[in-house]
Amino acid sequence: MQNNNALYSSTLTSLELLHSGKVRDIYAIDEDRLMIVATDRLSAFDVILPDPIPGKGAVLTRLSNFWFRHTAGIADNHLLDDDPHEFLTPQESELLGDRAVVVKRLRPLPVEAIVRGYLAGSGWQSYQQDGTVSGVALPAGLQQSQRLPQPIFTPSTKAQLGEHDEAISFAQTAELIGEELAEQIRTISLRVYEHACIHAEKCGLIIADTKLEFGLGEDGQPVIIDELLTPDSSRFWPADAWQPGTTPPAFDKQFIRDHLETLGWNKEPPAPSLSADVIAKTAEKYSEAERRLVVS
Repeated sequence: MQNNNALYSSTLTSLELLHSGKVRDIYAIDEDRLMIVATDRLSAFDVILPDPIPGKGAVLTRLSNFWFRHTAGIADNHLLDDDPHEFLTPQESELLGDRAVVVKRLRPLPVEAIVRGYLAGSGWQSYQQDGTVSGVALPAGLQQSQRLPQPIFTPSTKAQLGEHDEAISFAQTAELIGEELAEQIRTISLRVYEHACIHAEKCGLIIADTKLEFGLGEDGQPVIIDELLTPDSSRFWPADAWQPGTTPPAFDKQFIRDHLETLGWNKEPPAPSLSADVIAKTAEKYSEAERRLVVS
């Protein structure tokens, strides 16, 4: 379906559809490669919203590709240099535009690697309850949006479509995937976050937190997959508007979350529809994040 230049779902006849997630449709190219299409779907509170955000998928793809290349010296990622349009019909190529990439076919790990440098979102809610986030004890007296003494690794489960992610401790992560692998993804995630924060600071942005996902390569080593440091997976704040104790304006989908919180929605399917104004403002925020971060 495509409305107002927005792609809600992709239907390719040239490749086999393997999986359709909250945002991405995954197709098989061969035994070693996949094509990932970032649609313009938007999820909030782990529920897919009924209205697409025009241009969102292309922003996510371009921004992820930028970060994959920017962090290649820190960790391997799934991105390949193959041109996705070589595997598409002319009509499909025109439909997808910049939304598709060719990647390595890997086995995903069942956890999401979250790094927090500031106290926001579900991390702030958890801290208010017992002073911890994913089992990590934090100093008393911290304020909402406050910078943490040092970035922390706060993993979560990787929920199936229609279910909710749940925060887990590092010990629980080690039980799921093994202690050595858990240590590896924690180290990589923290290094990627700290590296990205240096770049973002030069662009006048704060990366409050971010989520990474990993797969396993043939050698058993972790490889970053899915997306990287996008408005879907990260919380971006303008540095000049940040102040502890407040909620800074964000260039990400926090705008949508805040809007949905005002509607009395129970955060279960079906999600409410979005107004044309909310859709347009969300698209603007995603584009602004890309404009600020991707500099020549």
